[in-house]
Amino acid sequence: MLFILNTTLDATELTLSEIKRIYSEIKDMRGNFIQKNYMKDMKKTEVYRGDFVVKMPSKMKWHYTGGNDETEVIIKGTDMIIYQERLKQALRQRFDPELYGQTPVALLSGLGNIDNDFAVEERQGNLILKPKRSMRGITSIELKPSAGEFPIDSLIITDKRSNRIEIRLRDVNINTGAPDSLFEFNPPKGVRLQELQ
Repeated sequence: MLFILNTTLDATELTLSEIKRIYSEIKDMRGNFIQKNYMKDMKKTEVYRGDFVVKMPSKMKWHYTGGNDETEVIIKGTDMIIYQERLKQALRQRFDPELYGQTPVALLSGLGNIDNDFAVEERQGNLILKPKRSMRGITSIELKPSAGEFPIDSLIITDKRSNRIEIRLRDVNINTGAPDSLFEFNPPKGVRLQELQ
């Protein structure tokens, strides 16, 4: 059964306490995203689209499309599996917060405790997060508010080299009853799951 939180924010009212309050009521979320990666040195922007499912506290799945490849990322606790369809390759490795730079949508699962991991300031209606510990070169994350049920419209992640990743969220539904089976990876025929240390 789909449950929509009974809260609609004015687009100028994004606050740390509001995010924490809403996240305390979230059991799972699903939606679509558009991700733009801007690489400053190469003066190049790559655009990916996809969908995601997050089940609190530590199950996540994203399906990326864009470029010449489709990629699926599944995280369960400290396990991360990355499946690249074109390469017929599936890799399993350990996931920890330092890998947010590799899978930035994973930030969505931890925003309920953002003041534990980030110094937070408000700037022109947005929240600016600065990591309290190393996160693969991330220097800041800017959260832009949404006027819908889910409080965040987009995240802009900047690293030490001034590269930027912008993730815009669309059609986010809360508490949809996502089953655990969504986060199981069954390798397609001919694909072997490789373990990375």
